[in-house]
Amino acid sequence: MTTTKKSKVERLRAAGWSVGDAAQFLGLSEEERAFVELKLRLAEAIRLARSSRGWTQAALAKRIRSSQSRIAKIEVGDPSVSLELMFRAAFGLGLSLGDLLKPAPSLRRSRALKTNAG
Repeated sequence: MTTTKKSKVERLRAAGWSVGDAAQFLGLSEEERAFVELKLRLAEAIRLARSSRGWTQAALAKRIRSSQSRIAKIEVGDPSVSLELMFRAAFGLGLSLGDLLKPAPSLRRSRALKTNAG
């Protein structure tokens, strides 16, 4: 946690606020938290792989016989998207299981959680 974020958290707590993450707020179990993290990491890997290849969402959708709107939902980790479709997209991009199991660089969790929250 950065110094700025730490001081903000301390100020909020001093003012009587409870500070935590989305999983704590939602009361997720460790298994549920791990599942959400898996989907978010997979979504980010798909988005990064697609954009690094210069593909549009429509091009990926055509390749895996889906729709552009489903690809958009995959890339933001929409809970309505199945893991099966996410893996089809990943494999359609040429990603392997090994690629998907590598430790993620810094994923933008706050962006993903904000997108899913509203």
